Order: sequence, then C-alpha cells, then structure tokens
Amino acid sequence: MCRRALCYNPRSMRRLCSSRFERTARHNGWQRIAGLDEAGRGSLFGPVFAAAVILNPRRRIVGLDDSKKLPSERREVLAQRIREHALAWCVAQVDASRIDAWNIYQASRQAMADAVVQLSVQPDFLLIDAMHLDLLVEQKPLIKGDTRSVSIAAASILAKVARDEVMRQFDQIYPVYGLASNKGYATRTHLAALRTYGPSPLHRFSFAPVRNAVCWAAAAIQESLPLPSQSQRQSGCP
Repeated sequence: MCRRALCYNPRSMRRLCSSRFERTARHNGWQRIAGLDEAGRGSLFGPVFAAAVILNPRRRIVGLDDSKKLPSERREVLAQRIREHALAWCVAQVDASRIDAWNIYQASRQAMADAVVQLSVQPDFLLIDAMHLDLLVEQKPLIKGDTRSVSIAAASILAKVARDEVMRQFDQIYPVYGLASNKGYATRTHLAALRTYGPSPLHRFSFAPVRNAVCWAAAAIQESLPLPSQSQRQSGCP
C-alpha cells in the first residue's frame, strides 16, 4: 500500500475559512454580522488600515481567505467582488503620528472602531481577529480569525488592498525605501535605506528600527540651530 495513502485524511483537506461563525451568530438571533481586520500593523512606515465588512449571506463570494495567503492579483479580484456584493463595507486608517502617540495596538483598535462607525449599515454583531473594541456591539474575537471566518477574511482583503495602493502612491514620493515592493515592512533593503537616508516624516518613529535609524543614517543632515547674537544674549531678547 502506498505510504502516502496511509496518511491521507479528508478532514485535513478542508479549508479552514468558512461561514460557520456567521451561521452560528444568525442562529442565535444576530442579523448584521460584520467582520473586522487590519493591515500594516507590523510595518515601519505609514498608516495602519482596518476594514469592516458585512457580507450578504445570500451572495457567496468564492475564494475568501486570509489576505496574506493570496497573490496580489487574486486579492484585487476578490476586493472588487466584496465591494460589489457586500451589504456594507468601510476602510479606515490611522496615520503614523497617531501610531507613535498611542502605540500600534491602540491605533489598530481605533482604525477598526472607525471602520465600524462609518458603515452604511450598522452591525449588531462583530467578528474580530483577536481583538476587542470599546463599542456597544456584541463581539466575538477569534484567534487567527482571518483564516477561519469569511467575514474577517473579506475585511483583511479590503484593508490589505487599500493599504498596498497607498504604499504604491507613497513610493512615488519616497522612492529610496522601496515601498511599492516591501509595503513598509522591515525587509533588508528597507532597513539598508533607513541606515543610508534616515527615516521619512511618515515613518513610525516609535518603532525601534526607525528610531535607531535617526542615529545610524549616513546621509542624514542635522540642520544647524540659529544661535542668538551676543547683543541678544545680553538684552535677554529671544
């Protein structure tokens, strides 16, 4: 007998991402079920994005899965189908300055909350990828939710596609960092560019590689501070 046949398990071939959590919520009386996820949480550059999606239970979208598992072309196709067929969807973002002020966890929560509030149809139940929001809506956090719930997967796709497009736009402004390809993450080429050129104004300075690059940068220029003249020092004028 073939050794491979001995190891075959039909259950292992099933896709993890399904609508079972949405079906359970509807069975318990909830009707407007929104999936939420973020994109760009670990990036060194730019905003963190979040999306909220209320899928139409009567309109199945084939192929929904964790956005990180999908090639970019497939994500683009699925994002268009989600926008066309979902009952409601919204993408929100929190910029790098607020990430530095709050921390990335709180910024991600805020982006998700903003996406929920701005939905054209307000949900009565939230499925969230391993997080809880300060909203008066019933919630179920799911570990690895983007691989388990189609609603969260749809949100992850919209957030990822939206953020990738913004990174391509920023790449035109800051071409030395390779943002179109690395999307702001800590790749070898991105870290090398940080060491050479220093961070841009849109990098996340609370992140250690960016914070350290301020000191490392070989081509960084420190602007000289204007010093008061001797007469100003004597008179006490600013």
